[in-house]
Amino acid sequence: MKILSYNVNGIRAALNKGFADWLKAAAPDVVCLQETKAMASQVDTAVFEDLGYEHYWHSAQKKGYSGVAILTKVKPLNVTEGTGISHMDFEGRVIRADYEKVSVISLYLPSGTNLDRLDYKFKFMDDFQSYINELKKEYPNLVICGDYNICHRAIDIHDPIRNKNVSGFLPEERKWIDEFMNNGFIDSFRHLNSEPHQYSWWSYRANARNNNKGWRIDYNLVSENLKNNIKRTYLLPDARHSDHCPVGVELDFT
Repeated sequence: MKILSYNVNGIRAALNKGFADWLKAAAPDVVCLQETKAMASQVDTAVFEDLGYEHYWHSAQKKGYSGVAILTKVKPLNVTEGTGISHMDFEGRVIRADYEKVSVISLYLPSGTNLDRLDYKFKFMDDFQSYINELKKEYPNLVICGDYNICHRAIDIHDPIRNKNVSGFLPEERKWIDEFMNNGFIDSFRHLNSEPHQYSWWSYRANARNNNKGWRIDYNLVSENLKNNIKRTYLLPDARHSDHCPVGVELDFT
């Protein structure tokens, strides 16, 4: 199963930048999208159907904001929009598709760009951890794909010294994602790749992407019991429909 996670920073904008042609060429089995910024009714979803994808959406109540989706060539047994936690679901940040051997989540964790949102980010993180703790009892084989808006370690950010007090690399945020991973998940990319200068997001400012001054804040976290199923992981920085790039994991269930 080839799974990609991609914060598209607006699916309609991404489609205008050639997203459909890229998707056809990349040919993943499952695509987890974040920051779709649209209701399904606002998107030309026929382009996905023409490529063989079923599509499921969980949009924010606020138009043009947040939102997650899953595109899948493999028909899910079940799809669940949201977590049942109202403040999360109001912003359209979690959707899950259950398959025979794995459940795949598309997650868009809030950023903490100002003090109010930073407080909310920590509330979201705490409640998401509780949600996953319960979910694992029923669905032990999870792949949680998405934009976590947190760099885990110094290797995951181009300038760890200057960014040590910036949301996304705060000690408290890094501690949370470290503990989240230690509570039963593998950072699939780092499981197979220890090279530095590997990023998934770049600021639009100061030519950051061309200079590769980025952050790795997008992950495919895989349940520890699927460790032996992880066959390949990668980033796709040449895909330029967004300020993020797709991140991939391939699982072998044969």
